[in-house]
Amino acid sequence: MLLILVLLTACAAPPGVQEVKVPVYRACVTAVPDRPTFATRTLAPDASDGEKVLALARDLPLHLKYEETLEAVIAGCL
Repeated sequence: MLLILVLLTACAAPPGVQEVKVPVYRACVTAVPDRPTFATRTLAPDASDGEKVLALARDLPLHLKYEETLEAVIAGCL
């Protein structure tokens, strides 16, 4: 009889709340940065060497900024 009372009182206690954290899939890339228009892509096929060098010099800052933006997006995924 005592055993039955002990079992009944154990079942009468409210269960404790336990928080369980479950990883949920979420896309890490929210927006893809726009590719800049590089001057080297607009050069004529018969452009001189000087024009090519100047186009590369103009593209360098754009390229570095675009690369930095891409690295920031990738870092958000890690």
